[in-house]
Amino acid sequence: MIAPRARFLIPPRLLASFRAIALVLVSFSLGWAESPLTQPDWPRFLNDDFSGSAKLTESAPKSIASLNWNDPPQCHWTLEVGDGYGIGVVRDNSYFHFDESNDTERIRKIDLTTGTVLWSRSYPLNYRDMYGYETGPRCSPTIAESGDGPDQAQIFTYGVAGQLTAWSCASGDQQWTTNLNEKYDVVQNFFGVGSSPLIVGDQVIVMVGGSPEEQQSLAPGRLGRAVPEGTLMVSLDRMTGEVRWTGGDDLASYSSPRTITLDGKGTLDGKDYLLMFARDHLWLLDPQDGQSLGKVYHRADILESVNAMVPIVAGNRVLISECYDAGAAVYDISVNGKQATFETVWKDPVGRRRSQSLRSHMSTPILHEDNLYACSGRNAPDSDFRCLDFATGEVKWTALDRRRSTATRLGDVLLVVKETGSLHVVRATPDQFDELAVWELETAAGDRPALRYPCWSAPVIVGNRMLIRGDQMVLCLSLPEHNPS
Repeated sequence: MIAPRARFLIPPRLLASFRAIALVLVSFSLGWAESPLTQPDWPRFLNDDFSGSAKLTESAPKSIASLNWNDPPQCHWTLEVGDGYGIGVVRDNSYFHFDESNDTERIRKIDLTTGTVLWSRSYPLNYRDMYGYETGPRCSPTIAESGDGPDQAQIFTYGVAGQLTAWSCASGDQQWTTNLNEKYDVVQNFFGVGSSPLIVGDQVIVMVGGSPEEQQSLAPGRLGRAVPEGTLMVSLDRMTGEVRWTGGDDLASYSSPRTITLDGKGTLDGKDYLLMFARDHLWLLDPQDGQSLGKVYHRADILESVNAMVPIVAGNRVLISECYDAGAAVYDISVNGKQATFETVWKDPVGRRRSQSLRSHMSTPILHEDNLYACSGRNAPDSDFRCLDFATGEVKWTALDRRRSTATRLGDVLLVVKETGSLHVVRATPDQFDELAVWELETAAGDRPALRYPCWSAPVIVGNRMLIRGDQMVLCLSLPEHNPS
């Protein structure tokens, strides 16, 4: 634990100036000074706006689709990784990767230019998966900036067995750690903990989903007999690790919490709320005290069903989806006082899979210009990549049949990774499936090793580079060159 201390808070404008100077220095160090495509940071799962999209710089071309995607990508470096499925995060020319190694959970800081490991920290891990999947973490870390200065940023890891830890980004020093599965008597979910931390001000908020202590005697896999105990979400002081509040009466899912700003339909205009897609319900909570404002049920009526995608937000409208039986739904949320209303905009017919618009499993859809681009389906035989209208659920096109995939957006281009390792460069348009190029990353080429199944993480894009993960390996690849006008 770290002791509370007086902090000198740097004014936001001055802190922004420090960050701008750091951006220039990072650009020169990576050789991007003349033509960085995107901003250099990717601080959390799906980026800091939950969009799964890279943020273009002013020097980027208007159309990313116009770049030469047919040239094979240069591989800058490779990183061997241990068990786990999540990809890492990036801050100021450093990549942070969280995995399992020799019965420990490990966080490493890697120089983004060279691939050199700058520091490595770990702690013991005692976890075995019920279904034989890998023992490592399922989710990405989260980085939080600090008003104390650019060297005081924190990174939070949330392990597969419920260990939440705060580290210094600069030094790797452990600031505090706590096992939330033990603290709140969590009945083991099918595949362990799989939800990334959320930073809201001076809080770190995580999905826990605890149960009464006596339910620890349940036999493995009997999640259907577990009952919640009001600890779906837990808020902790991000400097000390002290618990601020608990809220939400549900069990945990594999989705990650996010914020939503409602636009004035209720009495709390412009206020941020917490949005969580838990095991049984979509929840709206007050981030200041954890009070529930409302929920709506959405889950397939079978024991082994899971909810995993992060909710998609457009104004007051929220899309959630699962692949087992319920499909997708869009709700218009409004708040009046301390009560939320969930009005159905459209909803898939339960149990009629062939008639459903979207059946999201592990990956989160991309929303771009009122259209969703997403993998739909539970596993290889019945999966595809598709485009649908967010407002109506109308499916515009389907492609890449029979394989699951994930995607990241870069301007008007989608970088779609099949779980087998091929990367498909697709124009983000509802008119048709417009494939610009295919990078066969599952096949070795030159100094670049092959990506191995499973590739279940969407790529991370920073500057002119892309980080992509397969089994036991992360590749750092170049994006196509461009000449800014």
